[in-house]
Amino acid sequence: MDTVKHSVFSGMRPSGRLHLGNYIGALQNWVALQDEFRCIYCAVDVHALTDMQGEATREIQPNIREMVLDWLAAGVDPERSLVFVQSQVPEVMVLHTLLSMVTPLGWLMRVPTFKDKVRQLQETEESVSYGLVGYPVLMTADIILYKADTVPVGEDQLPHLELAREIVRRFNHLYGHTFPEPQPRLTEYPLILGLDGKQKMSKSLDNHIELAATPEETSARVKTAFTDPQRLRRTDPGRPSICNVYALHKLFNPDKLDEVYQQCTSAQLGCVDDKQLLADGINKTLEPFRERRREFVEKSGYVEEVLQEGARRARAIARETLSEVRDKMGISEVTL
Repeated sequence: MDTVKHSVFSGMRPSGRLHLGNYIGALQNWVALQDEFRCIYCAVDVHALTDMQGEATREIQPNIREMVLDWLAAGVDPERSLVFVQSQVPEVMVLHTLLSMVTPLGWLMRVPTFKDKVRQLQETEESVSYGLVGYPVLMTADIILYKADTVPVGEDQLPHLELAREIVRRFNHLYGHTFPEPQPRLTEYPLILGLDGKQKMSKSLDNHIELAATPEETSARVKTAFTDPQRLRRTDPGRPSICNVYALHKLFNPDKLDEVYQQCTSAQLGCVDDKQLLADGINKTLEPFRERRREFVEKSGYVEEVLQEGARRARAIARETLSEVRDKMGISEVTL
């Protein structure tokens, strides 16, 4: 007898083209999960409004298209997964509002990342938007609107998911069992350092390499990477253990690791040639991805069709869930 697949929900803010850190840290995992779960992948554009306002929001729509192109090129399959934009399923905003009625403010204020985000945005307590405070409630609505029971997270994200579980428990206690408690699917997200060799790869820090970059652009970016700071001359032996270029070789040139290590430590391989070797490895690895991406770009309207169909399928699930929630909370259905 066939068993019902568990459902995974995961989302990304529409930040535009993705980079190597996104690919290794999340996107490869998304693709693999499709073999085991019914996957729901969402471009969370409403979440983006917590720190994108005014003219900056004009970037959201083009960013969505670029990001989804990367998803599809990486292997996210719209035939096997729901792929859509958060705001195209307005039921999530209704559920967010209803969940906010059962979520104590104290729960939201104690979320570890809340104060970090306030500091990052240089906000004061008086200027923090309700949307930022209520971010975890909307995140919970994202997950449970589709009765998703599994969420891939790293250990640092567990507090967010535990709050979602608390909200679900409280709702189920007040109104009867309605939602499954979403369980964490602990995923080891490798820390991919940026080209500066110091901080996590990030577009905002401009230390990244875009997946969709050309081979020439990739080579130029890799040339800027920091290596062993104590290797001042070509004849100085290198220390691969502290060199971020060597760390990236583990991902993109695993068959050359021993050779690179030996030649670097004996000063046979200079940093310039080492970086070119890395760039070649990255370009070779990403060649199939980039070819698929070009094919999708050339298929006029394809991304829009994928998102429209994904939203249509998602809304069918969302309407059913919201009807159940309305009934249990005593809120009338909309009649026009």
